Amino acid sequence: MINKVVASAAAAVHDIHDGASLAVGGFGLCGIPVALIQALYDGEISQLETISNNCGVDDWGLGILLADGRIRRTISSYVGENKEFARQFLAGELEVELTPQGTLAEKLRAGGAGIPAFYTAAGVGTQVSEGGLPRKYNGAGGVEIASPAKEVRTFGTDEFVLEESLTPDFALVHAWKGDRHGNLIFHATAMNFNPLCAMAGKITIAEVEELVEPGELDPEHIHVPGIFVQRVVHIPAGSPGSEKRIEKRTVTSPSSSTQTLPNLASSAGDPSRPGPHPTSEQGA
Repeated sequence: MINKVVASAAAAVHDIHDGASLAVGGFGLCGIPVALIQALYDGEISQLETISNNCGVDDWGLGILLADGRIRRTISSYVGENKEFARQFLAGELEVELTPQGTLAEKLRAGGAGIPAFYTAAGVGTQVSEGGLPRKYNGAGGVEIASPAKEVRTFGTDEFVLEESLTPDFALVHAWKGDRHGNLIFHATAMNFNPLCAMAGKITIAEVEELVEPGELDPEHIHVPGIFVQRVVHIPAGSPGSEKRIEKRTVTSPSSSTQTLPNLASSAGDPSRPGPHPTSEQGA
């Protein structure tokens, strides 16, 4: 088997060229390949076409490439957390193909499975199937590029729209564990889009927090087998370039906690009083 480990993130992305298409794993800021994105940024690659759930935030993730004018076109399902994204799109500087989230996931999965297209009910009867959805503005409020109409076919009594799969030039993913053969395991929410992007890319590059030797990973726990992965770079958690940010931190204030928790606790042991009565397992 081939040892797919490379020495650095810069070496891993060395042949990503201007104008390349790349799928980037993660969901929001969770599970994104921070080190690989930074290496791309340092390498001054431009005119990229990105495929990702979103395009990062203004100063993190794909947002750093976007802010520097390196992204020409993006295929995404959610773009609401990036003000610079909105500015570029409305100014005619960025082409955007908005795609239903489940459809985007299946476009990547199907591409990795060798399926060129598929039918889905998502988007039937909307501009997703009928066309006319703005993809690029002309900078003066008009639409320069609009989405085309897609084939719609009836199966049984329902209509479905034909969607083409995605097979980008490169895929960048972040994994919790990986071995030298490219077998990958993702952690919790980082499963979102990372395995799909890894399957779809013609060349898949994985940054892994924990690098192990072949045979150390339980085969039943591997999410993406090494056949889909061409390069692995070890970026240990806590090392420079491995920062994990929270997109929106939601906390409960101390005042609301003191108001709510005693009420729940007071009824916990008394079945005659309203409120939840946790079992011993719940309480543990």
